Parts: sequence; structure tokens; C-alpha cells
Amino acid sequence: MKQEVNRHEILEKITPLVENTAMRYDLIPIEIDFLKENHRWYLKIFLYSAKRGVTLDDCENVTRSLNDFLDEIIPVKYYLEVSSPGLERKFKSEKEFEIFKGKRVSIKLKQPLEGETERIFKGEIVDWNSDKGLTFFRFDDAKEMLIPKENIQSAKLYVD
Repeated sequence: MKQEVNRHEILEKITPLVENTAMRYDLIPIEIDFLKENHRWYLKIFLYSAKRGVTLDDCENVTRSLNDFLDEIIPVKYYLEVSSPGLERKFKSEKEFEIFKGKRVSIKLKQPLEGETERIFKGEIVDWNSDKGLTFFRFDDAKEMLIPKENIQSAKLYVD
């Protein structure tokens, strides 16, 4: 008998649990996803710390703390993957602009800004406003600019 799984309902139930558990270890879950790949369910959790790098011990601690609770909530067999976001991770949500404030990023625009020809910039996130967009310090010419959020095609962490 095939069991129906409402992934959105499961994510709604587990998100507060994951957030509270990560917080105990001074970590922020920047992405929590429950998805089916190759006929298998996966719960993927990406952790971040503003104060330090995320270690294997951090991932193990969160995994151990969550295991029993998740098994009670998730009604199917699943694989749990807990990791750091990686050095050049693409942003998946607006909240990441706030989380990664002060970090180096590469921004790709849908359209060049007025007076510009380029659509890709490397720089640092100065500020994020969900209404106005991204205040960005561009490395090329040491210029601070405002990029409307509607014009951001993609963003990712950037490492020299």
C-alpha cells in the first residue's frame, strides 16, 4: 500500500523543531527541505553560524538531537542530511541576504542597472530591506549601490 505524504505539512511541523534544536548549538538553519529523489525521501538541513564555521561535530549534534523526534513526525522512511551550506552556495530565500550581511557575494541581475552594462557583480552585502532590496558594496569601483529585489536573478556566496 502506497502511503501519501504531504511534504508541506511535514515541513511545517518539523521547521520549529529544527530551528530550536539548531539554536541550542548557536546555529541557524538556512534551509530545511523534505523531498523525494530517486524514489527515496530526504530531509536536508543546511546550518550556518555567524560566529564560526560549521563543523562535523555541529552536524552530528543536531542530527542526534533531532533523530527520535523526527521519527515520530515523519511517517515514511527517510534519509537525514545535515551539513553546512558550502562556500559558494546559491541563495534560496530572501532571509539569506539578512543572514549573510557583511559577506562576499556574487550577484546576477535580470537587467543591467541604469547607466551600467554589466549584469554580474562581486561585492559585499551591506544591508537587506524586503521592500527596497539589496544595498551592495561593489568591489570593482568601491561603489555602494541599491539593487531592487525584483532585479536580482541569483546570488551566491563568493570566495576569492
